Amino acid sequence: MARVVILFGPPGAGKGTQASRLSAALGLPHVSTGDLFREHGAKGTPLGQAAQKFMDAGQLVPDAVVLDMLFDRTSKADCKAGYLLDGFPRTVPQAEARAARLAKTDHVSVLNLQVPDAVLLERITGRRSCKACSNVHHLRTAPPKTAGRCDKCGGELVQRSDDTTKVFGDRLAVYRQQTQPLEGWYARAGTLVDVDGNRAPEVVFEELRSKAFPEPSKGRA
Repeated sequence: MARVVILFGPPGAGKGTQASRLSAALGLPHVSTGDLFREHGAKGTPLGQAAQKFMDAGQLVPDAVVLDMLFDRTSKADCKAGYLLDGFPRTVPQAEARAARLAKTDHVSVLNLQVPDAVLLERITGRRSCKACSNVHHLRTAPPKTAGRCDKCGGELVQRSDDTTKVFGDRLAVYRQQTQPLEGWYARAGTLVDVDGNRAPEVVFEELRSKAFPEPSKGRA
């Protein structure tokens, strides 16, 4: 039986902060669809080439291609006992297609990070990224020692274009429309576990770890 943990939540909820640490604590590989796109694209694999054709045309990559990438990765030996999934599914049809391809014995837990919109906005707009090494500071929670300069390498800190108020508002609207309905879908399947993400990262991590593998329910998704 494979144990599958899906880390779920809106942009700014803390998925990136928690994913790598949680995967290490649970002994599960961290599978990110964003990383899969980059890996297949860099290697020029057939799946990467197929995805690139759609992206070059300004179209969304079809779910079938994304699922092929995902299941190609999770078929590897290191995922035999399970994996932590980050960034997928993003829509109910994607979740349905993924569930149809799961083994009947797989046990799924969906950890849903819940954070108020105002806090999400503050987290996103306060981020500053180093142009040289990509290290990330936050103006309130992790300010640089020297204003505008990265503590790690001294490079210039800038606000990414997708960390502005307007772009974040657009991203959040898309999430609410397309992705948030997954909460109800997973809840009906009996796999959704809500976690308060508006706390210190260490506290959130401990609850995520403790709730990753609750008692199996009758539902499966």
